[in-house]
Amino acid sequence: MESSLYRKTVFALYQMSVLLGIVMLPVALAARQVGLSVPVHRVIDRLGSAYEDTADAVAA
Repeated sequence: MESSLYRKTVFALYQMSVLLGIVMLPVALAARQVGLSVPVHRVIDRLGSAYEDTADAVAA
């Protein structure tokens, strides 16, 4: 039960981070013009890895 709740929470966070990345795209493009970078990809990668790890643990 707890692992299912954790997996669903991580999946929801992953989906929200993807949405955040899409919403932040214009800001990231403007920041790149100034010479700054917005590291949203790091959050997406970490949450994606966490979700895959929980999905693999449940499948095993």
